[in-house]
Amino acid sequence: MTDWIDIGTLADIPTRGARTVRIAGEKEIAIFRTGDDQVFALVNECPHKQGPLSQGIVHGHSVACPLHNWTIALKTGEAQGADKGCTPTVPVRMDGDRILIAPPEQARAAA
Repeated sequence: MTDWIDIGTLADIPTRGARTVRIAGEKEIAIFRTGDDQVFALVNECPHKQGPLSQGIVHGHSVACPLHNWTIALKTGEAQGADKGCTPTVPVRMDGDRILIAPPEQARAAA
């Protein structure tokens, strides 16, 4: 199993906010921090029209797409309510205050 990728500390992401990371050859990943300091990672594209989820509003454990207000569950990537679609999730874990994401090949194997 490949080593996880260290992308920074919890303090690097504002509460109820996001930051993005790009891994060579892969789609941009959005890392979200909720109000209760949980961390989630998704491909930074809404399943509707590929809006940048990292620019959306985080509420609870969901994010609202900034383009058309679709609500996406941070844990599953699933669109909520009447909307249909799914954004790929990326495994994420904490090591102390450090945020680690799974390398792309490991993330694909977990899907």
